[in-house]
Amino acid sequence: MQKRILIVDDEPAIRDMVAYALRKGDFQAVHAGDGREAQAAIAERVPDLILLDWMLPGSSGLELARRWRKDALTREVPIIMLTARGEEDDRVGGLEAGVDDYVVKPFSARELLARIRAVMRRSREDDADGSVSAGGLRIDGAAHRVFADLHGSEHPVTLGPTEYRLLHFFMTHPDRVYSRSQLLDHVWGGTVYVEERTVDVHIRRLRKALEPFALEGLVQTVRGAGYRFSTT
Repeated sequence: MQKRILIVDDEPAIRDMVAYALRKGDFQAVHAGDGREAQAAIAERVPDLILLDWMLPGSSGLELARRWRKDALTREVPIIMLTARGEEDDRVGGLEAGVDDYVVKPFSARELLARIRAVMRRSREDDADGSVSAGGLRIDGAAHRVFADLHGSEHPVTLGPTEYRLLHFFMTHPDRVYSRSQLLDHVWGGTVYVEERTVDVHIRRLRKALEPFALEGLVQTVRGAGYRFSTT
């Protein structure tokens, strides 16, 4: 599954150049010219990483970074600032606002891709192909399959597409409690209008699929708060 990267820059030529580099690097590129367009793109589907220009019309990149760090939907999305400002004070201000890294203009496509991959690794996301392992479960992202360890050997776990996405999100964000509405935003997407109890239905299906391997306890109910994935 390709990583989705949101490019927020008011210069179309910069966006096109960055998007071309991202596609060559096997990423999916989404464009936004200002904060409003960026917010609409996030509502459609939360990106895996945001490339954010420092100088934007309306809200500055710094203001957007601060806002997204306070929003539960985008709190964990890595942000790389695209900036012509190389001064240390500016970099410190951006890092305090929640920016993960900087790329100073002009930059090469090779440098940009290296920074993106490094930030994604640091953000505890899964491997580049979507693979991740935890608690006796392994997701093979390239094959889009799930395997469970049983008595020392791997067995395939049969999951529907929604349960797969749900498990993948849980496994890449372990030991954190997510409310039903947060899971709807992250797994179903911000523009999908379904009832919160839909989450409960898919949680039950996911647990039922893990039950034959005695792994259903990995998906835990936190009374009054939501759900979490934990190996403890």
